[in-house]
Amino acid sequence: MPACSYVIRYFGLAGRAEPSRLMLTAAKADWADENPDWPAAKADQPFGQLPVLVEKSGSDDEPDFVVGQSGTIERYLGRKLGFLPADLKQAALQEQFHDQMGDMILAFYHHAFAPESIKEEKGKAFDATLEKFVQVQTELLKSNGNSGYLFGDSFSYADAVSYGYYKHLMAETDKYRPGIAEHVAGKLTPEIIKHIVAIENDPAVKEQTAKWASVAAIVQA
Repeated sequence: MPACSYVIRYFGLAGRAEPSRLMLTAAKADWADENPDWPAAKADQPFGQLPVLVEKSGSDDEPDFVVGQSGTIERYLGRKLGFLPADLKQAALQEQFHDQMGDMILAFYHHAFAPESIKEEKGKAFDATLEKFVQVQTELLKSNGNSGYLFGDSFSYADAVSYGYYKHLMAETDKYRPGIAEHVAGKLTPEIIKHIVAIENDPAVKEQTAKWASVAAIVQA
């Protein structure tokens, strides 16, 4: 089977593409970022949105496979590159974590973009969702021996999701809610802080985590 190469089409930030970039980096895949001219390139994407994954295996540089939607890309790469377990039940536990974290990020955006009349109410809803998520993630880390990894003893799909989404929330959304990084950091447990620091410094992904802001520096401030 010919070796594959990959392109991640996205904007020049971590955002919703970072978990996929982390898995590609950890797998030592042949991959590159592509920042399309936006919105001129909008019509060329599967759903008019980014990120998009382009996979190539031939010598003619033509794509073999193009897929959009960040969660779909993450699951595809997680399975193909070996960061999701083959066992369906074990994989479901990691995918469940992804969806829980996605709910927390969505709650933040419901708050950040809410009309002033309900902004405080949505802020309280975000905090409640965040606190529940922190509780669940802390228990996961404890049950895995507080090693810094969420599952097993090495970098996984869930670790990619966790670090990537924390980076987006804490390093890229201050313009929507000033002080959000400090607010979230103040609610994290020592177990989660250890996890963030461990993933950021994992040799398998350090080349990628070194780009943009350091989440470890934020949570250790």
